Amino acid sequence: MSSVLVVDDEPHLRRTLAISLRASGYAVVTAADGRSALQAVHEDLPDLIVLDLGLPDVDGVEVLRRVRQVSDVPVIVLSARTDSVDKVEALDAGADDYVTKPFGMEELQARVRVALRRNRDADEAVVPPLRTPRFSLDFTERRAQVGGAEVRLTPTEWRLLEVLAREPGHLVTQQELLREVWGPGYGRESNYLRVYANQLRRKLEADPARPAYLLTDPGQGLRLMPRPTLTPPAQQSPFRP
Repeated sequence: MSSVLVVDDEPHLRRTLAISLRASGYAVVTAADGRSALQAVHEDLPDLIVLDLGLPDVDGVEVLRRVRQVSDVPVIVLSARTDSVDKVEALDAGADDYVTKPFGMEELQARVRVALRRNRDADEAVVPPLRTPRFSLDFTERRAQVGGAEVRLTPTEWRLLEVLAREPGHLVTQQELLREVWGPGYGRESNYLRVYANQLRRKLEADPARPAYLLTDPGQGLRLMPRPTLTPPAQQSPFRP
C-alpha cells in the first residue's frame, strides 16, 4: 500500500482528499501547515506528497525546497496560483507535477497514479552510467559528479537525463520527453523542458549559455552528448522549443 501525505490548510479540502485517496487504497497522512508537513516527511516517510502552496506558516515552495534537501519523494503541487511564474518556481524547486485549483478529483487521482508508477519504473529501469570529460552520471545510485564533486539533482532532473541517456547523442522529441518524464497527459508543456534543461545546464555545463553536452534542436527536442560538442549559433541561447 502506497502512502500519501496531504498538505493543505483548508480543512474541507484536506478531509475530501484524504477520504478519496483512502477509498482508492492509499494510506493517508495529513498536515495543515508547513512545519507539520516537514515533520511528517521525516517520521512517516510517505511515497508521495500532495502539497498546497498557500500554507499559513511556511510557503509551500519553501517546504518543497526543504523536502528536496532530504528526499526524492514525488511531489504534486496544488495551488490557486495560475501565473506561469509560480508554476516555473515550483517546478524549479523540485515539484513533479502542478495542479491548479479548482480541480477534479479523478484528475488528481490519475496524476497520483502516474507519479507513483513513474517513480517505481525509474527505480526498476537500468540505464548504464554515463561518463563525459566534464561530469559523470550513475543512474542506479543516482549520483552525479562534476569534476569529482557531488552535484544534487532532483527526481525530475534524473528522469529527464535517464530518457536522454538511453540513446546518447540521439534526438529525443519534446513530445516523447514530456510523456516519458511527466506522463501520458503531457505533450505541449514545452516550458517544463525549458526550465529543466536550463537548470541542468547550470549544474552540469561549464558554460550554460553555450552548452556542450545538453543540446537543443530548436522546435524539436533535446539530445545528451557523451562527448563535448561545439554549440552552433542557433543553439547558443538557452532552450527555446
